[in-house]
Amino acid sequence: MPVRNLTMITEIHLLGFQSLHQLNVLLFLLFFLIYYVTMSGNIIIILLVTRSRSLQSPMYFFLTQLSLCDIEISTNITPNILHILLNNGGNISFFSCMTQFYFFDCNCTFECLLLAVMSYDRYVAICNPLRYISIMTKRFCVKLILTCWLLGNFNSLIVTITLSKLNFCGSNIIDHLFCDFVPLTELACSDTFILHMETYVMGIPILIIPTTIIVVSYTYIVLTVLRISSSTGRQKAFSTCSSHLIVVSIYYWTIFGVYILPSSGQTSDINKILSLLYTVFTPLINPIIYSLRNEDIKKAVQRTFHKHIM
Repeated sequence: MPVRNLTMITEIHLLGFQSLHQLNVLLFLLFFLIYYVTMSGNIIIILLVTRSRSLQSPMYFFLTQLSLCDIEISTNITPNILHILLNNGGNISFFSCMTQFYFFDCNCTFECLLLAVMSYDRYVAICNPLRYISIMTKRFCVKLILTCWLLGNFNSLIVTITLSKLNFCGSNIIDHLFCDFVPLTELACSDTFILHMETYVMGIPILIIPTTIIVVSYTYIVLTVLRISSSTGRQKAFSTCSSHLIVVSIYYWTIFGVYILPSSGQTSDINKILSLLYTVFTPLINPIIYSLRNEDIKKAVQRTFHKHIM
């Protein structure tokens, strides 16, 4: 085959919401408000858990890690979306694009693993309450979190390195809001077989195993709660895991909708909206769900405000 001179891409152009360019100002204000509320809500949860003695349990320790993850993914994605909305599209260097993808993939992987860990924590608390303290020790919880972060970074590093080594030539336009996996692979003019094989192999421990842990944990939880004779006891048991179950359902359904289910027949705007659900709106609603449905957090907020007022 003759060698052709290819103009390699050094800059990526993100289109954003081109079909809604007349609403860019309103969308900018909306996303700015969402980002402000997201940061405020998650920071408040972290401060409450770290400063309140009543919230010093594994469940709330994991919740602070979820809030930290939400802060990171929002900071990685939302400011760039705001820039795109202000300029009706935006350019990002190839290196910055790969960096954004690395942190995006790392945080998404970490959250998948963390939600599985939180499901296991609820399983032990409800199904083995007498052994909860001996099983979910502080040292064990720290090891679980470190493992999740290491696996998230390892998975993201491998995929990002392989992705960055592809040849990108021709068009540099991505009809998306950020540097995501599928739009980037569509720009590549070299074979992506190895990259896709890596994602499939890494997807087994990253997606299938956590999903299995969540399903099995909540199956045992439901069976255990149904055996409780009093309705008050059943309600109390369900209330301890209902918030987490809502968060898991929203996050995993959007992930499956974007990456697992067939995308034929879906417009680019639908894919953008689905992507926004787990990169922008999920970090927003996570602290709201846990705050509204958790009595311990409500009481901690009341005590904090009362202390400052006094």
